[in-house]
Amino acid sequence: MGRLFGTDGARGVAITELTCEIAMLIGRAAALVLTNETDKKPCIFIGKDTRISSDVLEAALCAGICSVGANAVRLGVVPTPAVAYLVRTKGADAGIMISASHNSVEFNGIKLFASTGYKLPDAIEEEIEKLVLDSPKDMPLKSNTDIGRITDYEAAQDDYIDYIASCIDSNLNGTYLALDCANGSSSGTAKKLFEKLGARVDMLSAEPDGTNINDNCGSTHMENLMAYVKEHGCDAGLAFDGDADRCLAVDENGCLIDGDKLIAIAANAMKNNGKLKNNTAVVTVMSNLGFFHFAKREGIETAATKVGDRYVLEEMLAKGYNIGGEQSGHIIFLDHATTGDGQLSGAKIIEILVNSGKKMSEVASIMESFPQLMLNVRIKPEHRNVWRDDDKVKAVMNLYEEKLGEDGRILVRESGTEPLIRVMVEGKDADLMEEACRNITAAIEEFVQK
Repeated sequence: MGRLFGTDGARGVAITELTCEIAMLIGRAAALVLTNETDKKPCIFIGKDTRISSDVLEAALCAGICSVGANAVRLGVVPTPAVAYLVRTKGADAGIMISASHNSVEFNGIKLFASTGYKLPDAIEEEIEKLVLDSPKDMPLKSNTDIGRITDYEAAQDDYIDYIASCIDSNLNGTYLALDCANGSSSGTAKKLFEKLGARVDMLSAEPDGTNINDNCGSTHMENLMAYVKEHGCDAGLAFDGDADRCLAVDENGCLIDGDKLIAIAANAMKNNGKLKNNTAVVTVMSNLGFFHFAKREGIETAATKVGDRYVLEEMLAKGYNIGGEQSGHIIFLDHATTGDGQLSGAKIIEILVNSGKKMSEVASIMESFPQLMLNVRIKPEHRNVWRDDDKVKAVMNLYEEKLGEDGRILVRESGTEPLIRVMVEGKDADLMEEACRNITAAIEEFVQK
């Protein structure tokens, strides 16, 4: 049985790969597995992004949910974190978000949330997966008056906006922001939220038509926002991805502020305010070396996990930490949210900017990013993991780790989604970085070609 769920839900080309039939079966299985302990008629919330395929998959999910006797409540177009928040606060038994996040329009995905607002653990996803792929006939259908109903939660956007606004202690009066909504979920919420907080806002890519989500805009295409902020004299810019669980920023000079720097800014402010739990920020092994230098200088502990926001969250929950995230801008403020929330992150950063009395470039200067160089080596299944034990590969890596010293770092890892080994080198010496990256890559290529 091939896996249905990856590291962030089920995802594929909508309709042809992630089919209506699969969506309906996921709806049935999720309703049965996630609501089996409720003593009332189960209720599942469903949110979606702005893709043309989201309406179709929503209809299929609703059909599946109702066919096994659960009620489906449509939230409409909302950010992924809105689903997580509303599920845990409004008494739903589970939540579903239809989105392929930062991917282009032909893709779509289905993310599942428990009643707690957290994404599902592997064991529960596997239980749902087995029903969908192995034994769909084991899902008994209801009939007559036992089938579920489909209703709409009209106030979903407004209730979510009100909550995020309540998480910000200061008003943002006097700030001039540009917001890039990726023609996605935040198109209906970001302007209302930031104006409610007191900011003056200009909107970019906030006119979704079903086909333009993430199309040369949003947090994966920052060029338009960077130019706009500089040209129009904004204090800062914020960019979200298609489902608004990520945020990247731009300073007043049009320079990018990535997720590592945003986590550094937030963690340092939390430390200074006595709110950084266990004095620790959680990042991944791919976070920039500059982050670890910043943390050491400021006396902040770091915990580094595997790549993926689910691993960041697991570490935070296990150790009692309250901020963590990834370079991509997926940041979790665990005191307020159970998943990454781009608009919460953006509002927190702008609040820090306002309270500092400084320019955004000065606030972001707290961390210096080290240059990074990455090359990929394609491998066959039989080469997975065994390359690590090759004497020449180890010798070349050890040589350059010694040469780079504390001002550089080498990270070689296998991709979780592609048959690739990724060779990443960071450092201050560009020539040495390139030499290290190419020679390590050559050693691995020589091994896999044996």
